[in-house]
Amino acid sequence: MIHSASKYLAGHTDVIAGLVVVNSKPLADQLKFNQNISGSILSPFEAWLTIRGIETLSLRLEKQCANAMAIANWLSEHPAVDKVFYPGLATHKNHHIARKQQKSYGGMISFSLKDDLIKNAIRIVNATKLFKLAESFGGVKSLLAHPVTMTHRNIPEDFRRKAGLQDSCIRLSIGIEDAEDLINDLKQALDKLNQPIGKQITVLQ
Repeated sequence: MIHSASKYLAGHTDVIAGLVVVNSKPLADQLKFNQNISGSILSPFEAWLTIRGIETLSLRLEKQCANAMAIANWLSEHPAVDKVFYPGLATHKNHHIARKQQKSYGGMISFSLKDDLIKNAIRIVNATKLFKLAESFGGVKSLLAHPVTMTHRNIPEDFRRKAGLQDSCIRLSIGIEDAEDLINDLKQALDKLNQPIGKQITVLQ
């Protein structure tokens, strides 16, 4: 099993770390040998930051999951939103599986707009105040990203469409802030869609 410790385990967006967990001693010995000869280890400070994060993992996840559920429910009722992708919603195609396997449903949400245009998504991600525009996830601070112009911009359009990635899709990583504050931030950003553009929209490249 491979973990990105930079995300939820460390949880504060201040560490670059990863780990591999195996149940085979020969494989573990080989990995340890490769790690030793390549020098791929954490500094003591990064190791301490990761341990510090793990100590609060359950508390952070509890808050992040609760926030995400509240935000997903709110987004699903917003008139400008087309689809909300979150396994905690009954409308999610795999909700029945998630309900059997999970106590809660995670801190990641994606949603698309009824007016499925790149410019609309860019307008929203440039308008949020609490949500910061970044490609990472899993930290205590809420982030958002626009995959088509960020993480997936080098994927050909026809491939993106076959995979179901809409031009207006926005990804949210929910943090531990107050849920009502986060909802209000998304509300004022979505309200910008009904207002005239007062200045040039920043295109993410």
